[in-house]
Amino acid sequence: MTPPLEGITVLDFSRVLAAPMATQILGELGATVIKVERPGSGDETRGFEPRLPAGESAYFFAVNRGKRSVTLDLKDTRGRDAARRIAARADVVVENFLPGTMDRLGLGYEELAAGNPGLVYVSATGFGQTGPDRARKGYDTVFQALSGVMAMTGEPDGPPVKTGIPAADLTSGLWVVIAVLTGLAGRGTTGRGRHLDVSMMDVQLSLHALNAARLFALDEDPARTGSQHPGRVPSAAFEAADGRWVHISCSDQHWQPLCRVLRLDDLESDSELRHNAGRVAHRDRVMTALRSAIADRESGKLVEELRAADVPVGEVRGVREALDDPHARARGVVGTFSHPTEGEFPAIRTPLRETGARPHDLESPPLLGADTESVLAEAGFGSAEIAALRGEGVI
Repeated sequence: MTPPLEGITVLDFSRVLAAPMATQILGELGATVIKVERPGSGDETRGFEPRLPAGESAYFFAVNRGKRSVTLDLKDTRGRDAARRIAARADVVVENFLPGTMDRLGLGYEELAAGNPGLVYVSATGFGQTGPDRARKGYDTVFQALSGVMAMTGEPDGPPVKTGIPAADLTSGLWVVIAVLTGLAGRGTTGRGRHLDVSMMDVQLSLHALNAARLFALDEDPARTGSQHPGRVPSAAFEAADGRWVHISCSDQHWQPLCRVLRLDDLESDSELRHNAGRVAHRDRVMTALRSAIADRESGKLVEELRAADVPVGEVRGVREALDDPHARARGVVGTFSHPTEGEFPAIRTPLRETGARPHDLESPPLLGADTESVLAEAGFGSAEIAALRGEGVI
């Protein structure tokens, strides 16, 4: 089936994680992604650990599949001119430099849109294009700290901790994708592009929708609750007799089946506990009884019995076990690509499926500058011009 973004060209000036993840998603939806990198070194993540046998970075591999790599020295007038000529043929530009940087290079929205009015231009930055912190720098964990995410992650009596995934980067990357699709949809109606501003800090604050509702309702700053849900009981991880953990989360309709599986007749018959509000009010009593009952049960058998009783439950798995799950394999979550120096390498597919279509084939991340000459030729550069640029270190 025809990929939904086939025919769309994305000029990608972004580096590191959030925005490169977004442009990889756009590529796997069918767009042609042209990644602009520094001559000689490329995206910083090409040097990140861990390294593979031939020296490539697994980190770079994770978010740069299927792109065309062009090396351009944007500090050189000729490099910037080449970028403008490529942008004149693009549908989308994505960049994640500090605000004002692209304007100073002559590659900002206003200048590029003057020659390409349909251009959708997305600026993905830490704090956005406006506000007192617009020039402030930060990384994923800094935004987790500043946004309140870190303060409410961890056990109640422990220190604040970061999430197990780079949540600020990954969620911001998804909003970059949403911004691009929003711009393209608007262009389809008006014929004109627009400049869209994605702030990592704004994205993290937006994730507090439920936490903010609790704050606004109770004037209570949400606190760390470990694996427990602050407004639902039970919803937590419990340690079983074999040392494995299982996470159980139930609503009112699951409460009595849960009690029956765990043989907690006194809890099942207690009318005060039949509704969630009562269980929240008696959280300590309920959780103590559940922990004690589950501590005597083998995790695998317990999960089987709870699933048979239609109680929502899941084993707490490691990444290896989760990716090797039969359902994940049936869904084609993990695929492989063939890289020119590293050979076959596994990767996680973009989690979007079209009904009736098989999972898409994965493309390899590019070698640094592998597509420079072909992309410049498509932008109208002659072979002599390209040779001169290469000889002078511009590409």
